Formats: sequence, structure tokens, C-alpha cells
Amino acid sequence: MKDMLELIIKNLVDNPNDVSIVEKAEEKAVTYEVSVNKADMGKVIGKQGKMAKAIRSIIKAIAVKEHKKVNVEFVD
Repeated sequence: MKDMLELIIKNLVDNPNDVSIVEKAEEKAVTYEVSVNKADMGKVIGKQGKMAKAIRSIIKAIAVKEHKKVNVEFVD
């Protein structure tokens, strides 16, 4: 799942080498903290957060098949 998230993010940004995803496993959920180059943050979030919402929807759909709960956070 982390690989899929990384693939999606790296194809959106201009600086794919600056993409960093930290996986934090909790009791009932997994949280992915995504950080990108500051110049690419707008591309990842999108207008009114639509791109971020779409990314979260895709990852949550994958997680449902694996019977997991997933959160995706975009950090600076």
C-alpha cells in the first residue's frame, strides 16, 4: 500500500526525489505522513483539497480490501 501511495505521489510532483513517506502503525490503523518539496505541495493538495481527497480515497479503497484502516496526512 505504501508503494502505491509513493507511485501516485511521485507521478504528480516535479521533484520525485524529495518525496518522503513515513509509515506509523498504530493499534487499529496505519498513518502515512507524506512530505514533498514545498514547490510541489500545491500539486499534491490540489484546488480546494480535491487531489488530496482523491489520493486518500484510492488508498482507503485499497485498505478496505486488506481489512485495514488507513490515514494519509500531508506534512511540511
